[in-house]
Amino acid sequence: MRVAVIGLGVIGRVHARILRENGSLGAVCDVDEARLADYTDVARFTDYTRLLDDFRPDAVHICTPHHLHAEMVIAALERNIHVLCEKPLCISHKEIDAILRAEERSDAYLGVCLQNRYNPANRFAKEYLADKQVSAAVAHVAWNRDADYYAAADWRGRWESEGGGVLINQALHTLDLLQWLAGKPESLVANVSNLTLDGVVEVEDTAVILGEGKARLSFFATNGAGEDLPVEITVKTDAGILKILPKAVLADGELHTFESNAPVNGKVCYGNSHGTLIADFYRCIAENRPFPINGREGAEVVRLILAAYESRGKRTAVR
Repeated sequence: MRVAVIGLGVIGRVHARILRENGSLGAVCDVDEARLADYTDVARFTDYTRLLDDFRPDAVHICTPHHLHAEMVIAALERNIHVLCEKPLCISHKEIDAILRAEERSDAYLGVCLQNRYNPANRFAKEYLADKQVSAAVAHVAWNRDADYYAAADWRGRWESEGGGVLINQALHTLDLLQWLAGKPESLVANVSNLTLDGVVEVEDTAVILGEGKARLSFFATNGAGEDLPVEITVKTDAGILKILPKAVLADGELHTFESNAPVNGKVCYGNSHGTLIADFYRCIAENRPFPINGREGAEVVRLILAAYESRGKRTAVR
């Protein structure tokens, strides 16, 4: 297949590296020409519409800043080009609706890169919970992102371009896992705050969410921790307690450990499941079946985050 990557920032280079290794990278695009210097063996563009129209890829990976995702996803789908979009799928309800309409009309498939669903520990937990009744679940994300992190890219830390802070960027994967494992809440109460980066960024560095649905969900995330600490998810079921860590699951007192030989691409916090997800995306295309994390599925965590931003301490329905 002819595959292209749009956006060669940190995560875009991860996608490009994986595609290069499997021999399918055919073109790259970035508005910063300096980023194209390492890709002399493929077609190079600075305008993504020229890439779509002149190179005509079979599939494209969208790895640009958050506020650009929706327009690029829709442009590719309208040309019947398969799309794998990095998280978040988009940053507003209006964009969700537009993307889902484009997905429905297109002959191409849309996938969203929520790679942590492919981590062995999380897949084990999903299968374990399949026949269990979940009553409550809690997840914690305690990481550190300082002023230098936000200064490294001008789109970060701004509502208009990032769409939020810790919730829509660093903690999105864990919030997605929480609702994927324990069920999506019908309503929530949330508060977001800027406790450590006031004057540095517009957006929140800390958030708390309490969700109500079939199970009661609790979620805490902060970018103000002293160091990056392991993500934790704990689920209460009718069979007991399930505690999920990045490489281990404690199920009713029995410890299950999971090691992977897959390389870590990019930052350690990305995990090593990007390659697994990308391989499954192209397997689905080859077999002519929708990717499991399609537009509608990838939008669920964005709907949760938008409800959390709308809440301001008041009970808010999740659309």
